[in-house]
Amino acid sequence: MRRSLIALAGLMTASVAITAAYGAGKTEYGTWGFDTAAMDKSVKPGDDFFMYASGTWYKTAEIPPDRSSTGSFQNLRILSEKRMQEIAASLDAKPYDQLTDEEKKLRDLYDGFVDQKALDAKGMAGAKPDLDMIAHLKTHEDVAAAMGDPALQLDSPVGFGIGINAKNPNAYDIELGQGGLGMPDRDYYLKDDAELAKTRDAYKKHMVAMFALAGVKDGEKRAQAVYDLEYKMAEADWANADRRDVDKIYNPMSFGDLKKLAPKMPWGALFSKTGLKLDDNHQVVVGEKSAFPKLAEIFAATPVAVWKDYLTLHYLHTYAAYLPSTVDNEDFAFYGTTLQGTSQQLARGARAAHLVDNRMGEALGKVYVAKYFPPEAKAKALELVHNLLKAYEADIQTLDWMSAETKAKAEEKIHKFTIKIGYPDTWRDYSPLVIKRDDLVGNIHHSNQYEWDRQAKRIDQPTDKTEWGMSPPTVNAYNNSQWNEIVFPAAIMQPPFFDPNADDAVNYGGIGAVIGHEISHGFDDQGAKFDADGVFQNWWTDADLKTFQTKTGMLGKQYDAYEPLPGLHVNGAFTMGENVADNAGIAIALKAYHISLGGKPAPVIDGFTGDQRFYLGFGQIWRGKLRDGALRQQVLSNEHSPPMQRAIGATRNQNEWYDAFGVKQGDKYYLAPDQRVHLW
Repeated sequence: MRRSLIALAGLMTASVAITAAYGAGKTEYGTWGFDTAAMDKSVKPGDDFFMYASGTWYKTAEIPPDRSSTGSFQNLRILSEKRMQEIAASLDAKPYDQLTDEEKKLRDLYDGFVDQKALDAKGMAGAKPDLDMIAHLKTHEDVAAAMGDPALQLDSPVGFGIGINAKNPNAYDIELGQGGLGMPDRDYYLKDDAELAKTRDAYKKHMVAMFALAGVKDGEKRAQAVYDLEYKMAEADWANADRRDVDKIYNPMSFGDLKKLAPKMPWGALFSKTGLKLDDNHQVVVGEKSAFPKLAEIFAATPVAVWKDYLTLHYLHTYAAYLPSTVDNEDFAFYGTTLQGTSQQLARGARAAHLVDNRMGEALGKVYVAKYFPPEAKAKALELVHNLLKAYEADIQTLDWMSAETKAKAEEKIHKFTIKIGYPDTWRDYSPLVIKRDDLVGNIHHSNQYEWDRQAKRIDQPTDKTEWGMSPPTVNAYNNSQWNEIVFPAAIMQPPFFDPNADDAVNYGGIGAVIGHEISHGFDDQGAKFDADGVFQNWWTDADLKTFQTKTGMLGKQYDAYEPLPGLHVNGAFTMGENVADNAGIAIALKAYHISLGGKPAPVIDGFTGDQRFYLGFGQIWRGKLRDGALRQQVLSNEHSPPMQRAIGATRNQNEWYDAFGVKQGDKYYLAPDQRVHLW
């Protein structure tokens, strides 16, 4: 299981600080790493810590027309986009014959996407072979084979991929799960909500418009049939909170037993183009087990004609960015404007940067880190992670709710963490990947097939634990419980998360809390189900596990009460893992900061104590403002709580936060001491 942010052997002494001494150089934000002008000091910290830390910024911040949000993460993503485009421009500036083969692929993929004029002139020619193939499907077996074609990556009620076996992290497996909806989540179809009802109407109109662009007649009738099909799929699908529960989604069985579980699905046809040799004894892992028979029955009961229309619409959505602007613009009108409230399409160059990052992320990342992430930055980041791990180890010994037996297992897990910083030690080989400047749709096919082949050929091989799940230009971080590893790409190791010239307290509240967050995923409600070797098995005593579940249950109820939009509450069970990681990460980061002081009092800067600056640094990284549509989509379909609730939810459970800001009973977000959740 991989969870992302968005991711002292003895004690650390005063000489081991998280940054250079404050004042060594100019900071990115303010004079000590935090912009005090962004605060709204008229707000009491206990009434709304998010607005106290960032209220003036929030009131004045404008979301760019081509973005669904603005804030700390978005600013870094924009910076990363700019840098990736600069890399592309540098490749364009060189004579083509002086580029390496890999650089030629990067340049051709980028330039082929940016050239919208050529794509418009080409019309639907690039998609015609695929659309013709869909139009000529005759049987349910044909439909299943098309859905399972790795080169096309078409949607399907059930999808599959290569994963890491939860019971044996040294082996890969074939994993299957529900999928195939055209809107972000089943709640968009099923939830009784006035705004979602408008979205459903807009979705149907969008499908009609897409049919018209594809030259399909009787668009309204056919769109309704596709919608009705997706509605039935949504009814059969599991809720998100259940889908993240590893106890429920780890269902190993033989391929033969899968056929018995859901006999109405032509499983052989679905896998026919994968190159996998599956006999009835081959093990697969099924996710939403009880949904599979229902989805298979829906598949069999739906006429082939409706499936062809479904595939046509989903193909146009998946490939819209690689087709004429008429298709691209209509796709954006629904998925960008209706769903997220964004009025303007992201610039083609920025989208090209993301495309290249998604398809050739390590080739691009190799150039990125050479220019923007020197070896000394990696060394300092590694030091930071080790400091937080040491703080975690020290903290475990102080827990009064955990037995010595469970503490020993937790310490073992800490000791066995693998740390990946910045970029992989070995870069991926893209030599088999075929890229042509004038064949964008073909490039996507080739890229899909390349990635499938890369993974599928390893099915009977030991897992490659040097592999990365994110590219260096990615502004994120993650924890992979199955390999017991924490991973921090280069792009997140910069302000406001980490500034080498900032005050230590701010950096501990920023990157320190991020590091603590990712470590804590190894001990969240799902990560805690994996042992030190990444094996899915219980390592807790019964009493400790019961106490842990009581604490996380309390935390879940807190988040259930948050209401980001009128009538729309955070789902505490669905967001539990991220909320636990925020809660534990900030607690450990503060302990690490205190240890770094070496017994000396923290300096007071601009009237703020060390602990106050720590919490302001934490509030700063969650500085974010979302459009209502994007906020609604996040609450319904994303396992992360919205930024405002992340800034508030973690701090109000920390005793030190109350002491730092004098938060008292009667303040809006005051929690009585016995209601505060302390995990670490």
